[in-house]
Amino acid sequence: MKKNIYGILKGKFLISDDSFKNWRIIIFISFLAIIMIASSHSADQKVYEIAKLTNEVKELRSAFVDKRGKLMQLKKESFVEAEMKDKGIGISLNPPTKIIVKSQKQER
Repeated sequence: MKKNIYGILKGKFLISDDSFKNWRIIIFISFLAIIMIASSHSADQKVYEIAKLTNEVKELRSAFVDKRGKLMQLKKESFVEAEMKDKGIGISLNPPTKIIVKSQKQER
């Protein structure tokens, strides 16, 4: 047991006569490790991108709600009336009249 561990530490398994199969396994395991590391980095990038986009969506939703609230305020009749009063325009005392246009058939 002690000789086997000492042989591994010295690297005899890499230079012995049947070392070709050991090299194949080492290269295969190294290749799998590289693929695993690349996959992990790719997953991390996607997580960071998702977090960034989630924050952007929250900011845009907040801006939308804010602008919608301001628009609702601007559309109120009382706000429009106050803005027009500053310009000298007031509310009409006479209600609007409806104009009905009847279509006329044109003869040729």
